[in-house]
Amino acid sequence: MIYLFLKFIIYSFIGYIAEVIYCSFIQKKFVNRGFLFGPLCPIYGIGAILMINSLSNLKESPVLVFFLGMIITSCLEYYTSYIFEKIFNNKWWDYSEKPDNINGRICLSNSILFGVGGLVVIYLLEPIINNFLNIINPNINIIFIIILIVFIIDVLFSIIIAYNLRNKLIVAEELKVEKLMMIPNLFIKNHQKQFNRIKIKTNRLIKNYPNLAKDLRKELMILKDMLIDNKNNKKNVKKTSKSRKK
Repeated sequence: MIYLFLKFIIYSFIGYIAEVIYCSFIQKKFVNRGFLFGPLCPIYGIGAILMINSLSNLKESPVLVFFLGMIITSCLEYYTSYIFEKIFNNKWWDYSEKPDNINGRICLSNSILFGVGGLVVIYLLEPIINNFLNIINPNINIIFIIILIVFIIDVLFSIIIAYNLRNKLIVAEELKVEKLMMIPNLFIKNHQKQFNRIKIKTNRLIKNYPNLAKDLRKELMILKDMLIDNKNNKKNVKKTSKSRKK
């Protein structure tokens, strides 16, 4: 289990590097991808582990490894997109503009790349990583504990950030639908519970996944101003109540 977890971390790191390079090349600027704070993309780690456990006995047939790897990782990407959308109430990536896509969650070009990635994992990376883990084996328990603790902390904080973004996008959607932006005090009163759960700080996930808020830019700016005004009003109320007590 320790070896499996460390492999998951290593492949998540490799996936993060590949994702950053690919997205930065496409957008012609540095793009810091990833759900976590650390340089990890867990979906790549999970995909690699699934392929290793499923395809390692099929090394004699690279064609089979390619197609099965493509199917496994495409299913993983599809259901990850679906689950994230249900939990966080927003779509993290959208391939609707690409040909041969399924519900905007996966597309043929990405699936082919994942199939190639399966070949790289099975025939190139797996032997190298196994050798590396054997080299660090004397200290592997200590390394495992340290990485596990850091990973858990990162996941917890990242989930908090994601839920903050979720609440922010829900309120922004209501702003757009209800058209109460001209009466901010009334809107804040109607949505006081949601406002209390939202932090003013701009969410880093919007930068990492611009698709999350592509149709709500205006509403998010208005929401930010409302949050600042609401915070200032609360401070003024506290100051007034303190001065009255004195």
